[in-house]
Amino acid sequence: MRLPSHIRQFGVRAMLVTGLATAGWLPHASWASDTQSGGATTRSIANANAFSSAARNLPPQMRQRFFLGNKIFTAPWAAPPNEDTTFVGLGPTYNAVSCIACHERDGRGAPPEPGQPMTTMLVRASVAGTSETGGPQPHESVGLQINSLAVDGVPDEGMVTVTYETKRAQYGDGTPYTLRVPRYAYAPPDAFAGAETILLSPRVAPAVFGLGLLEAIDEADIVAWADPEDRDGDGISGRVNRVWNTASGAVRLGRFGWKANKASLRDQTAGALLGDMGITTTVFPEQNCPAPQTGCRAAPNVGIEADDTVLDDLTFYMESVAVPARRQIDDPAVKRGEALFQAIGCAACHIPSMATGDHRNPAVRNQNIQPFTDLLLHDMGPDLADGRPDFLASGAEWRTPPLWGLGLIEAVNGHMFLLHDGRARGIAEAILWHGGEAATAREAFRTMPADQRADLLAFLESL
Repeated sequence: MRLPSHIRQFGVRAMLVTGLATAGWLPHASWASDTQSGGATTRSIANANAFSSAARNLPPQMRQRFFLGNKIFTAPWAAPPNEDTTFVGLGPTYNAVSCIACHERDGRGAPPEPGQPMTTMLVRASVAGTSETGGPQPHESVGLQINSLAVDGVPDEGMVTVTYETKRAQYGDGTPYTLRVPRYAYAPPDAFAGAETILLSPRVAPAVFGLGLLEAIDEADIVAWADPEDRDGDGISGRVNRVWNTASGAVRLGRFGWKANKASLRDQTAGALLGDMGITTTVFPEQNCPAPQTGCRAAPNVGIEADDTVLDDLTFYMESVAVPARRQIDDPAVKRGEALFQAIGCAACHIPSMATGDHRNPAVRNQNIQPFTDLLLHDMGPDLADGRPDFLASGAEWRTPPLWGLGLIEAVNGHMFLLHDGRARGIAEAILWHGGEAATAREAFRTMPADQRADLLAFLESL
C-alpha cells in the first residue's frame, strides 16, 4: 500500500499544486470505495446506535450468546459481599463499574473538562525498566494503572487531572488555527510514594466495534506491512509489537490497544476487567493490589469474579459487534478527498482494504474489510509521545488506529475528541498533531488550498 516510487519522487506537493491528484491522474490502490466497511458484518445505521448492533451475518444460533455478552458489557458490578446481583467483585480499586461506563454505546470516551475527574478515560502507569515478561515495569505503589475510585474502606490511588495550553499556528494559506496542548497533574494519596518517578500515559476508551475482524487478519499480512528499516524509502517504518499473551502463556504479535500491547481479544478483555474494574478471571486471578496498599489487600475477596463462561461470552460479544457502513461515497467532494488521502501518503499507515482469514467466530471469517489501519507501531514524533515504552513500542510510538466509523463518533458519543488522549477537537486537529513518520502527510494537509482540505475532511467523515 506504499505510494509508488515515481509518485514519491515527483512530490506530493507538486501533484497538489498542479491538480493531478484531484483530476484523477493518481492511480488508486486495488481497493474500491464500498459502503460495506466490515464486509458482511456491516450494518447501515448512522444514528446513536451505530456502534452497538450485532454483526449482520452473525448466525441465528449465536445471537442469544451475543445478547448474553451485551448484558455483561452493560451490567454494573457490585463490591463484595453482595447477594442482590449476579455481578459481584468490583474493586477494591477501580475506574468504572461497568464496561459501558467508559465505552458509552460501544463508542469512544472523552477527556474531562480541565481539572475535573476522568470518567471515560484512564491513565496507564509504570516506572523505567521492563517487567519479567518484557512489558512495562509496574509502579511500586499503584501498579500499571491509576485507579481513581475504590470500594468503601479502601483508599483510591489518586487522581490525574488535565489542563490545556493553547498553541497557535496557521495553514499555508494564512488561515489561523489553534491546538490544545494537554498538561497532566497527578495527585496521589500521601501514603503512595514515588509520584516523582512515575511514567503516565493517558488513554481515552476506544470504540469496540469491528474487533473480531481485526483479530481475524492473518498475522503474516501484518508482518508483511512492516518496514522497520524503511527499505522502500518512503519515510514510513511501521513495526510490529511482540507482547506477552497471558491467556496463552507465550509471546505473540500485538494488535489491540493504543500501543498494540495485547495480542488477543480474550487477553484484552480479561486485562480490562482487572485493570478498569478490579474483576479477576482465570487469566488474571490475582487482585490488583500492590504491596503498599494494605487496605486493598485486606478487602473482601470472592476468588475468581468473572468465570470462564462470563469471560468467553463477553469476548464473543466484543468479536461480534457490527461495523457501521460508510456514507455519501458518491459525493464528488468525498471522491476528491479519497484521491488526496492516497496522494499525500495517509494510506501508507491507514491501509484502506484487506481481508480477514480464519477465526473461531464465523461472522468475521474470510471478509473483505476497510478498517484503514495496518495495526503497526509508528513513531508519531515528540509532540504526541507519552515517554512510556510498552513491550517493543517506544515512548513515541502508537499503533495506527482504525478509521472506520470516524464520521459517526459525534452521532454516537456527542463529541469529536480524537487521538489517544482526546486532545484534538476534530479531524483536522488530529491530522495537525501528526509528527514523526506522519510529518510529511501533515504538512501536505496543512499547506493544501482550503477547498482541498475540505475535500479530504469530507472523505474522512464518510468513513
